[in-house]
Amino acid sequence: MQELSFMKQTTLALMNGQQCAAHDPHRPVWHLAPAVGLLNDPNGFIQHNGVYHLFYQWNPLACDHKHKCWGHWQSTDLVHWQHQPVALLPGADYDKHGCYSGSAVEENGNIILVYSGNVKYPDGSRTTYQCLARKNECDEYDKIGPVLPLPVGYSGHVRDPKVWRYQDNWYMVLGARDLQDQGKVLLLRSTDLYKWQMLGEIAGSQLNGMGDFGYMWECPDLFTLGDTEVLICCPQGLEAQNERYLNTYQAGYLSGKLDYQAVHFTHGEFHELDAGFEFYAPQTTQIADGRRLLIGWMGVPDQDEQYHPTIRYGWIHTMTCPRELTLCDGKLYQQPVRELQQLRGEQTVWQGVANDAPPLDITSAELILVPQGLFNVCFGDAMQLTWDGGLLSLIRNSLCSNQEEHRYWRGTVQHLQIMIDRSSVEIFINHGEAVMSSRYFPTSQPLLHMKGKAKLALQYWPLMSCLE
Repeated sequence: MQELSFMKQTTLALMNGQQCAAHDPHRPVWHLAPAVGLLNDPNGFIQHNGVYHLFYQWNPLACDHKHKCWGHWQSTDLVHWQHQPVALLPGADYDKHGCYSGSAVEENGNIILVYSGNVKYPDGSRTTYQCLARKNECDEYDKIGPVLPLPVGYSGHVRDPKVWRYQDNWYMVLGARDLQDQGKVLLLRSTDLYKWQMLGEIAGSQLNGMGDFGYMWECPDLFTLGDTEVLICCPQGLEAQNERYLNTYQAGYLSGKLDYQAVHFTHGEFHELDAGFEFYAPQTTQIADGRRLLIGWMGVPDQDEQYHPTIRYGWIHTMTCPRELTLCDGKLYQQPVRELQQLRGEQTVWQGVANDAPPLDITSAELILVPQGLFNVCFGDAMQLTWDGGLLSLIRNSLCSNQEEHRYWRGTVQHLQIMIDRSSVEIFINHGEAVMSSRYFPTSQPLLHMKGKAKLALQYWPLMSCLE
């Protein structure tokens, strides 16, 4: 589909579908969601001249993973977001089957987008090109074209460039699948963003003591916190265990030290970033005040997507809330950005035994809970959170089978901060030591009920809309 034709079809989809999507009772109040169609990976997350830009994978034509372009929001405060012109449309020879994920950098005062152009062939094979686009005077993006073809020794699954500046050079990490079906992360270097030198593999299956660890590593993101390098990545093909790796694909991180000269990343074990039902493809950026922020996709590829009830209204998936990252004793902590406190309405404070707690409207709400003992939290008629003294369990009915399914975090619960929207719950455990992010779909106006004999200290705020 050529770009002009794609734009015409996108306009038609928006005119026909936006009103229907807006009337969905599960439409979020303050999370970012597509106007119509499918949203997935966050792309090009960057602060430039005081403005936050968040690009995203978007198929405006249907609730499936075809026809990927880059949608674009911007904000001055990380809270109120406005739509911008579509940044990238598929149609060139090097991206005709999709403008896939990537990142954004500032070069000579301007924003440069770095993305994967996807090309599929009639025989079922495929290739990818890593491509550039530059912002023009109209705040639109002009494609520059490919700057890196498919590297030798890898399948057509090489994608998701994340680019950053270190000393006098640009560096890029790429997710890859080699010819032996092993997932890898590749490191490349450039002086000008246009000519790239392959340096080697720095992480992946069968590297650095990892053993067999998946056939594809998507969405790599490498950054420094303090004196430690953190590599976020999304391995595909991990076997489920009793209490972890329970989603179809995983998102997690490795922390350690990258030797840029020796092209070697010394790291510890893989840790999941989120213990909930829906979290994937996170991307980070460092902002002017030094904070490292993360936004993720509250979805998982190939995981019951066709059963989401929002499809009836012509849209699917949301982003997570923006999160601030910190590193403590080698563990990555995530907390909602402080800017979201602007959404708080009138505060309610309560203390007592869980069984005596008043029901709370959680259509759109924030809850801080400090428990002393075992408890159960019911989110309307659609989800439960229980703690038995050692295991925190999140429980809902499967979207496809209606059978109970569980996600777990093991530890001592001292503090919970719960961010709730019409169809999502994000649970931050012990000030961000762990997170459980999940979609949920209550059938009526949801109320939160507490059960148990635990003593609780509770703070509650309704949250206002942030969408413009």
